Amino acid sequence: MCGLAGEARRDGSRADVATVERMAATMGDRGPDDGGSWSHGGLALGHRRLKIIDLSTASGQPIVDSVAGLTGVFNGCIYNYRELRTELQAKGHRFFSQGDSEVVVKAYAEWGIEFVDHLIGMFAVAIAERDTGRLVLARDRLGIKPLYLAETPGVVRFASTLPALLAGGGVDTSIDPVALAHYLSFHSVVPAPRTILRGVTKLPPATVRIYEPDGRQRDRVYWDPPFTRHPDRADWTERDWQDALLGSLTTAVQRRMVADVPVGVLLSGGLDSSLVVALLAGEGQRGLATFSIGFDAVGGRSGDEFVYSDQVAARFGTDHHQIRVAAGDLVPPLEAAVHAMSEPMVSHDCVAFYLLSETVSRHVKVVQSGQGADEILGGYHWYPPLAEVDRDQALPTYAKAFFDRDAAGLARVLNPDHLAPGDPAREFVAAHLARPGAQTAVDAGLRIDTSVMLIDDPVKRVDNMTMAHGLEARVPFLDHEFVELAATCPPELKLAQGGKGVLKEIGRRVLPHEVIDRPKGYFPVPGLTHLEGKLLDRVRDALSAPEARGRALFRGEYVDALLRDPNAELTPLQGNKLWQLGLLEMWLQTHGID
Repeated sequence: MCGLAGEARRDGSRADVATVERMAATMGDRGPDDGGSWSHGGLALGHRRLKIIDLSTASGQPIVDSVAGLTGVFNGCIYNYRELRTELQAKGHRFFSQGDSEVVVKAYAEWGIEFVDHLIGMFAVAIAERDTGRLVLARDRLGIKPLYLAETPGVVRFASTLPALLAGGGVDTSIDPVALAHYLSFHSVVPAPRTILRGVTKLPPATVRIYEPDGRQRDRVYWDPPFTRHPDRADWTERDWQDALLGSLTTAVQRRMVADVPVGVLLSGGLDSSLVVALLAGEGQRGLATFSIGFDAVGGRSGDEFVYSDQVAARFGTDHHQIRVAAGDLVPPLEAAVHAMSEPMVSHDCVAFYLLSETVSRHVKVVQSGQGADEILGGYHWYPPLAEVDRDQALPTYAKAFFDRDAAGLARVLNPDHLAPGDPAREFVAAHLARPGAQTAVDAGLRIDTSVMLIDDPVKRVDNMTMAHGLEARVPFLDHEFVELAATCPPELKLAQGGKGVLKEIGRRVLPHEVIDRPKGYFPVPGLTHLEGKLLDRVRDALSAPEARGRALFRGEYVDALLRDPNAELTPLQGNKLWQLGLLEMWLQTHGID
């Protein structure tokens, strides 16, 4: 896991290496172990490295293959790199390192833009062709690794973080009104390719983009799994589905142990992370390092789930670490978390993940996490209502449960200059739900959550907060083969037992029943769920700062009303609407956007 940056000139001039190095330098937290840069004509690449596989200098980046005329930078991990290396050696390729980064470059040399079809893992890749001047960018199927772009006439810049692009200069930092509408409506999700800034986009997941030196470009979308029933599985029983998903998940967690450093697990005590621990133990892992976080209770609300994580740790004999965060001023860690965000993210889980990662990174450099199971296997409360309606009623049902505001609500919040025409979030979701390839309303809901919401909320949150401390997080539930299989599973098996029924039945084979048959938990941060005291003061300061007044995003009367009663307006998912506004301004100001 690392940070990459680069520039492609399409105006005939030489690439600005100093700017690329400046961009890469901002990502020292993502890659604290090493760094490098490369340039040739109009192309330049920069990299910061976190050493996980092949700890030698041979795997330092950029990776230069002078025989093939290729140079690449890579962020992520290719779990099948050893198998690919063997296959490529049989085809005549010679290797100078033992790492996965060189395998990616050699895979491109062998298969061209189809190289991504051979990769199992999480990745963002940039490959420069020396002789043609072509630049190829690629992102993994589920968008686990980010890749941001800033394009101006004659120049393309790209980086693993949005702030790295800002460090390069020349970015249009005005607010994109369509993205702003998404942020305020679609529970802070801004789907690719947009970001909150007009001048920055993100490469969509499962996409290869080719930039030619003459200015032409094209995309190849290489993965779009069907959420329909597979005819070869029509006669599968519930037990057959459990066995198949268990086998696939076991493979996924095994794959994610590939490393030349120890790998731990973030153990919340919930079903998903507990199952990861159980499967690793079942495959012979001993002394596995596990980590749980808890906060002091506030106002009678519990701030930890140690009672469950302790049971799992004891059952499987892990080297368990309880991380206790005492009650106190949450503003400093909040400020640090906002600084680590590539885009504004309102979930208070960000602070929990930030603090958890800060401590975990002192023990290990890689962890597995249970992220993604709810979206893949139907764990959220808005899926059962979708089971009651036909496909053509999916939109109003989904919107009622998930949307924070409609078009009229946006008009109450935003000043007219920042109001996008129509209802962009609703229009986007309507089009996505109506796309072919989803058999039922539940399938359509699971598909948009898997391919959009998951990527631009929970996955992005985990990447940003863990990498702020040079900690690589791996997510076995997002193994693309597991996702493909789960997408074909009948919705009624997923929604059984209050959600994730098929996974709960798998869990009953190996986990204490107390971990399975309990209310769904979240990363609890009691001090951030109710705006008061110093946190409320910080939100008020952000919304009244000179930069906020100059931007004038929000109607003054609306903000004043929220500040008078800061906890009165909640979203359908119990998010605080004042916090949503304040967090956006905090993020903009933290990153120097006037």
